[in-house]
Amino acid sequence: GPYAPPGCRVDVCSTQRNLSDEGRAQARGIGAWFREAGLAPSRVRASQWCRCLETARLAFGEVQPWPVLNSIAAGQGDASAQTAAAQAELARLARVNAPGFEVWVTHQANISALAQRPTRSGEGLLLRHDAGRAAVNVLASLRIG
Repeated sequence: GPYAPPGCRVDVCSTQRNLSDEGRAQARGIGAWFREAGLAPSRVRASQWCRCLETARLAFGEVQPWPVLNSIAAGQGDASAQTAAAQAELARLARVNAPGFEVWVTHQANISALAQRPTRSGEGLLLRHDAGRAAVNVLASLRIG
């Protein structure tokens, strides 16, 4: 399928779908939008897949690979465990009242599972986990490029 070609390995970029020139330009545009808006993330985390790491680096510079964000599309990974771990981290950040905001660069299937609603390719969501709520709160949707 389009998500993981046969022989695809998360640690070997040549086996994966990677960013096109257009995708690299979009990643740079995302970073420029954040900078022009005066928004600097306190931390950037990304799926270990090469296109996510490259997107994060082009947009923000430094990135922390986080396996929780690895693709859950087409039966990859462990969708329920990874979604629960991402939800738990959002809840932890809310509980400790972490300053600023984080950017998580992941895959469409992961975002849809976390937000509990469909998302489009290239869509970014502003999420918050409110105390006392089981679900993640979607505050806004963003499309750049």
